[in-house]
Amino acid sequence: MFNLNDYPLPYRETDLEPYMSAETVRIHYGRHLATYIANLNKLIANTKYANMDLHEIIIGSANNPGEQNIFNNAAQVYNHQFFFNCLGRGNNAIPDIMSDAFGGVSEFKEKFKSVANSVFGSGWVWLIHNGEKKFEIVATKNADTPIAHNQKPVLTLDLWEHAYYLDWQNRRADYVDRFLESLVDWKFVIDNMNM
Repeated sequence: MFNLNDYPLPYRETDLEPYMSAETVRIHYGRHLATYIANLNKLIANTKYANMDLHEIIIGSANNPGEQNIFNNAAQVYNHQFFFNCLGRGNNAIPDIMSDAFGGVSEFKEKFKSVANSVFGSGWVWLIHNGEKKFEIVATKNADTPIAHNQKPVLTLDLWEHAYYLDWQNRRADYVDRFLESLVDWKFVIDNMNM
């Protein structure tokens, strides 16, 4: 079974202020992620997934319509824990590798913003490694996750309203801007690129 303590925040709830409030972190992590974990535990109890790790559950349930609820909750646990690990203060200088991959830091930011702001409704924007030694920026809808498509996530931004509404209300574009300028832990991103 999974537990919220298995996915500790790598910072204090107040460490992302003023760009992400402690209240947003507390509710997003302590309620939303905790709910996905509780739902997943109920759904996998006494099933073939009961003793599998999160990746195995996501891959096993990804293309099975009868297991959509299991997939949604497992993917949301994964997506959220990955998102929380992408956040930080103090490692916010965008690395040169973004220039190599996208032709420049500003080109990377514009592409990321464009993809993020084109998502209608709930979803995620990701920087992924596509397996061909290339980096791409892609969006997924709802609970979908790159690992269900054999892609390696490097960075993600949660675009569900619960991720930003307390701080930014309906100004998603401002939330995306602030994420890129002040909230990404680029050391975490670089470490993912090099794995």
